Formats: sequence, structure tokens, C-alpha cells
Amino acid sequence: MTSPPPGADRPFDLETLGAGLVFAASLPALEDALAANAPAGTAVVQAPPGTGKTTLVPPLVANLAGRVIVTQPRRVAARAAARRLAQLDGSRVGDRVGYTVRGEHHAGPATRVEFVTPGILLRRLLADPGLEGIGAVIIDEVHERALDTDLLLGLLAEVHELRGDLTFLAMSATLDAPRFAALLSTADGEGPAPVIDCPSALHRLETRWEPAAVARLDDRGVTRAFLDHVATTAATAHHSALVADPAVDALVFVPGAWEVAQVAGALRRRVGAGVEVLELHGQIDSASQDRAVKGRDAGDPPRVVVSTSLAESSLTVPGVRLVIDSGLAREPRRDATRGMTGLVTVSASRASADQRAGRAARQGPGTVVRCYDQKTFGAAPGHPTPEIAVAELTGAALTLACWGAPGGRGLKLPQEPPRTTLADALAVLTELGAIDVNGLATGLGRTLSGIPAEPRLARALIDGTAWQQAAAPGHQAGTNRKAAARSVAEIVAMVAGEARAPGADLTRLLAALRSGSDPASRSWKRETTRLEAILARTWAPAAPAAATAEASRPGAPAEAGLIVALAYPDRIARRVESGAGQSYLLASGTRAGLPAGSSLAGQPWLAVAEVSRGAGRAAAGTGAVIRSAAPLDAETAEAAAGHLLTDRVHARFESGRVLARRERRLGSIVLGTTPVRASVEEAAAAVATALETGGLDIIGFSARADGLRRRMALLHRELGAPWPDVSESALLGRLDDWLGPELQALAAGAGVKSVDLAEPLRRLLPWPQASRFADLAPERLLVPSGSKVRIDYPAIGDEQARPVVAVKLQECFGWAATPRLVDERVPVLFHLLSPRGSALAVTDDLASFWSGPYAQVRAEMRGKYPKHPWPEDPWSSTATAKTKRRLTEGGSGAAKK
Repeated sequence: MTSPPPGADRPFDLETLGAGLVFAASLPALEDALAANAPAGTAVVQAPPGTGKTTLVPPLVANLAGRVIVTQPRRVAARAAARRLAQLDGSRVGDRVGYTVRGEHHAGPATRVEFVTPGILLRRLLADPGLEGIGAVIIDEVHERALDTDLLLGLLAEVHELRGDLTFLAMSATLDAPRFAALLSTADGEGPAPVIDCPSALHRLETRWEPAAVARLDDRGVTRAFLDHVATTAATAHHSALVADPAVDALVFVPGAWEVAQVAGALRRRVGAGVEVLELHGQIDSASQDRAVKGRDAGDPPRVVVSTSLAESSLTVPGVRLVIDSGLAREPRRDATRGMTGLVTVSASRASADQRAGRAARQGPGTVVRCYDQKTFGAAPGHPTPEIAVAELTGAALTLACWGAPGGRGLKLPQEPPRTTLADALAVLTELGAIDVNGLATGLGRTLSGIPAEPRLARALIDGTAWQQAAAPGHQAGTNRKAAARSVAEIVAMVAGEARAPGADLTRLLAALRSGSDPASRSWKRETTRLEAILARTWAPAAPAAATAEASRPGAPAEAGLIVALAYPDRIARRVESGAGQSYLLASGTRAGLPAGSSLAGQPWLAVAEVSRGAGRAAAGTGAVIRSAAPLDAETAEAAAGHLLTDRVHARFESGRVLARRERRLGSIVLGTTPVRASVEEAAAAVATALETGGLDIIGFSARADGLRRRMALLHRELGAPWPDVSESALLGRLDDWLGPELQALAAGAGVKSVDLAEPLRRLLPWPQASRFADLAPERLLVPSGSKVRIDYPAIGDEQARPVVAVKLQECFGWAATPRLVDERVPVLFHLLSPRGSALAVTDDLASFWSGPYAQVRAEMRGKYPKHPWPEDPWSSTATAKTKRRLTEGGSGAAKK
């Protein structure tokens, strides 16, 4: 066993470490707060970037509590923090101060402070929930609200409660400390954790606004014209700053790696050889990252570092006195409709803009130049969107399931995950076999959680090895597995990594990684070796039948395409032609386009690893762009996504008849279609579906059926049950109860014109109440003239209208009592008509009409219609539909006045 180096156990010299750091003044308050609740002290440290909290808090806590783990949200920040503290401590990285990030481990038994990324600590927690041997955990940069950091806060809060001797701190650079203080309650649980503040370390900061005359964003993303404006602004501002102070370095913020490369290239053309332009983002190798953040040595030329938000808060770039800010950031977004997750370019929050600006005033007076106007700044959101609210949650859900808290149940998380997103994630985990019916992790789920890739890729790593082994030439089994494991590990490391596929082509990227021509080759090879080691100790499933069938097929499948298809079967895509040109239809139903000039253009099938929202030519009018994919063939697609294959008859009712086709599909992708004759059941279902979609107007109500339905509706309105609801929704909800025979007839080929809905509606009349139907709601009304006049019942759904009888005025002479329907509940509304049928009066009170308004009607109408009776006394006159002459000829005794 290796002995710890001499002096490994000595306390950290805080006075030496804190020389010149603002946070040194806050150390006594922090020490007192932790001591007050020892040994399980808690605290929230709120201090702006550059004050020294990351340098000073871990050694203080290590002196008090023993070995400390400190999380940093990014690998470059973890490495930089460890090297800085080790340098100040006078020790070697890996001894008293160490770090662990993906693919790198520099820590040992003597390590007192270890910096790690949140993902590393999450996997350690799952392997060792008690964190044996660890005296304290510090979660840094909690204000960034990264998903893994939020999960750690919830899990560690529980560990802190259970252990009783674990010191637990959170550190934030913004004013959101109360939220985190409530999560990190004191050891007795009776109150929030104490908050330790620190004054800002900023010197005087000048803010300048240099908005561009061009748009920052268009439908393709950040415009080249705007990036050119950023580069020009940076070159001009840096040149002016150097005139006053040759020691000034500049830091330029743009949203992503592509924009970093564009601006850096433009700057190199503008500043010449006298200024060094460096790039800083997550896709470059660790040596290049470290070079950008370590500061320049004596004699080095001035520098301009072009960075993503990586340099915003989690690390300090020495020498920076000038910041140029594009005002843009990349944030994760999930498109639930299309099932896509990816980074989108948005306006940086005001908090992010302030932190970026603060980088210029850490070591002296500085300047920030914002490449946008004050109105845009004011309209920006106050804080970045928490990742848990917008990201895909499959990996997080698996972590929670392994912890024994499905969906975060019982944990004190800063924010609950959205229910819909969480449900989608749990569905994926169930399909993978990673969780059981109770939402807890299965053995396979725990295996997948230990693989540094998202769960679907982790499952493809395991299954893909069996597939590749089955498809390999017949050698010794051990040799086959080793070769297969290497191939699959390479592909998974590539897809899980940060290297970008040129033109979205993963096959080209794989070739570049293998040849070493891609900048990410070194880190990719390390990750491949790590995945191989995981595979070597992981249960290996037997090759499925589909894999064996693939092995016997001439022409082996493209290796990258196979593994991607196994990981993301719902993203298998087939080329389709559209009005905007070629696009691809994914098995999930999403349509997406390829980037312009992609070498994948024309491929009939693709296995898509990443698809995100987009617009412009690349999206081909679909609203989505394929970011990485590999060629595939139809046979491999079907074999890899066998659970998505369906072979069904699809019948539809169209133009009055049933049409059917047998469709073979891979998810939403139609593989083949053939006209067939639908079975009676399929045809009946098609008719029912058509009615539910298009409504009963597809058949139509005859006048007889419409009248019957209105009568029934009035009884339901006035009397309720058992008289049936005959609204459209109610009828569609119980088609089998009243329209069953007609549905069968239509399914058998009968035309819609042969169906009269009157008789089917009668099937809904309740028994024995139906015997009174004609009395309660008669079809016609007998008027005094002897005519039987049709009653117009209210339209369906009209809750106020009344039954209407339109009848000639002369046919109602002498009628005093207005008739009422539905057991005298509803008075009839009369439309009294002229001899030619025009309306003369509307009334539901005949007695009042004869006694009053009739006289005026008579005065106006007797000259216009002299052949018809208009008696002065309608009470004593005979009601009639005849003229005066016909009344005389018929021996009528009608009075003539």
C-alpha cells in the first residue's frame, strides 16, 4: 500500500492561501457557523466570482471535517481549481489536493480536498450512499441550476440527515441563497442553514453598448454577420485597451463551440501575430482548455480568449480586464411534441450578463462591451432557466430510481421535475427494463447507471456488443467479444462525447477519431478504454435472434448505424420527398432535414443520434434538423427496432364507403401498403371512427329524424332522465346502443343514403315512458280550424327556445288558452301568419293578442287581403283556413262585418 507523502495530514495554512483574496475576511464567520452545528454543520456561501470562495472554503472545511469533496459544474473548472489550490498549498496535484473528471483521476489516500464534476459524485453516491470516509461535501455554483447539481442537493440533504456527521455546504454566486439555505437545513432540522455573505471583489467597471446593425439570430441560428460584428468589436476594443495597458487580456463570450471557432478565426485575421487568440469550450482537449484558463506567463503576448459560458462563473481567467459579450447563450430545451432534446440559442439572462461583465473587474478597473443594446438587456430573463424544467430526464429518473426515490419522491429538490417530462422518462426506462413496476431500479438499471452515458446509449453498449459479436466472423468466442466490445465502446464514446459530426455524419467522425485527426481523439480514446473496462465486468446478454439473422445476411450493417439504432430505435429515419426537397421521417413521427452539404444526403435510411429544433434550408421545412446520424439499411432498421414493427389493416370510411389497406410500419414509417377488403369488424370500427371524427353529418339527419331528435331533446331538457340526451357528443358516445345495426350495414357496403336515423333514434326512447312520448311532445298541434299544424321544436342545445307553431291567424279565431306541452310545462310560441305566410305577430298569450294587438293587425291587413275574413270580434268568429267566398259557398255561418 502506498504511504501518504510527508505532511499530508497537516492543516491547510489559511492565512497563506487567503493572501489577497476578499473571502478571507469571511472565513471566521463561516468557521463559527459550522462549529455551531458540528459535526454535521451546514452553510450556504454566497460570494461573487473572483472573491476566492472556491480557493478558501474547501481547505477551511478540510481542517474542520476531514476529507472534502467539492463539485464543479465543468471539467475544466475542476482541474483549474485543484491546480490553483495545490499551487498555493505548495503540494503536487493528486497528493493533498486532487481532482476527478471523466477520464482523469488524480487523487489518492492522502487527498484532503478532491474536486469532481457533479456526475462523478452522483455515481459515487449510488455506489456508496453513505460516502464512507468523507467528512464534508461542498456543492459549488448551485445558482447555475444544472440538473446533476439539483439532484445532488436532494440526495446529499438526505445523506446529511441520516449520517449526522457529514458537513454539507452549497456555494452560490448570485442572490438566491434563501432557496438553498432552506434545502440545507441545520442538523437539528429546526431552521435553514446559515448564509455567509461576502462583499463583491469588483473594481470599477465601465459598460459600453455596441449593438450590431444586423440581426443576431435568424432561422439558422447565430448569423455570420453578427459574429463578424463581435470579432470586429473585440479586435477594436482590445487594441484600444492595449494602448493604455499592454497587460490587458480580453475574454469574448459567444454561445457555442461553432461560434467560438468563427469568432476566433475572424479575430486572428484582424489582430495579427502580436496577439494570441485562444479558444475555450467543452469540445477541445483538456490541454487546450487548461492553457486558456491558466493566464499568460511573463513575455507571452497579449491574449484574447473566445469562450462559451464555460468561463462565466465557475472559473477565473487571469489577466482579463476586457469582456466582449454577444449576449447569447445555449440552454437545453425539450420539444415534447417531437420528442427532441437539444441546445437552443437564447438571450443570456441578466444574471449571466452581469457575471460575464464582472470577469473584467476582478483584478483592477475593467470594461465590458455588450454587442447589443440596453433594451435587449432589459428584456432578457432575470436568471437562466433551471435545467430540470426544460431538459430530458431519463438519466435523472434512473438516478432517482437507483437511489430509491422514484421521481424524486421524498427528496428536497430545489424544484420538482415536470410531470409530463418525468412520465416520458419513466416510460423509456420501463422499455429498457431499467425499472420495475414500483419505479425502483432493476439489476440492469443499476448496471446502466454505472455507465457514463445516458441510459439508452448504455443499454446499446451492452446489447450492441452481443450483436456485433454475433455478426463478426467465426473466431474464438473470447476474441469475438473483445473485438465487438472495442467497436461498440468506440461508437458509444463518440455519440456520448462532445465532438461534433461533420455534416451530421457519424461515420466520418468515427474515422477522424480513429485516425487521430479530430481534436477530441485523445479524450475519445480514453473514454473508449474506460467503456471497454466496464463491458469486461458487465453481464453479457446472449445475442438475440435478430442479431443472428443479421449475421447470416450478406453485407454487414454499418457499425455506427447499428449501435445508434439500438440506442434510439424511435429515431430510425427513412428518406421522404416533400415540397421542400428531401427530408427524413423518424419512427417517432418527427420529420427532419440534414445540414446543407451533408455527406449523408441521399441515404435511404439513417440511424439518428441527435435531432433538434431548427429552421431554414437545413430543416427542409420540417422545423427540425438532424445533428448526428449514421447510414443504415432497411434490414438492420427492422432488426434493431423489431418492437416497433406492426402489420395491420387500416380501414377508413370515406365518400360513403369503407376503404382498407394493409400497412406494414416501423413506428410511423410505412414500409409497405396493399389494398385489402376489410373485415366486418374493421369496417364497423372505421365507420365509428369516421363518425367520431366527422360527426353524424356524415350520415345526415332526415327531416323526420331531425324532428324526432328535437322532440326528444326538449323532453330531456325539461324532464331529464330517463329521457335521453341526444346531443352530438352524447349520441357519438353510445353509438352501439342505438346505431349498431346501421353501422354493420354501412360496414357491409350499404350507402349512407339508405340510412334514416329516425328509427335508430327511437331505440333510445325509454320504456315504459315511451308510451307517452306523443302526448308529451306531439309532432303536430290541432288548431281551431281543424288543421293539424307541425310543431317546430327548438334546435339541439338551445336551452331557452320554445316550440313554435306557425299558423294562419284566421285559423285561431276564438282560441283563448295558449296550449302547453310536456305536461303543461312549456307554452307554445305562436307565429301568426298572413294569408300568404308572412309573419303578422309572435305571441305565447292568445287571449291578450285578440284583446289588444289584433285590432291594429286587422286595420292594416283587411284592405290588403279583402278576400279573407277579418272580423271585428275574433272571439265569436269561426276559425277557418278558407276565404270568405269559399266559406259562403260552403254554407259557412261566418259573420260578415
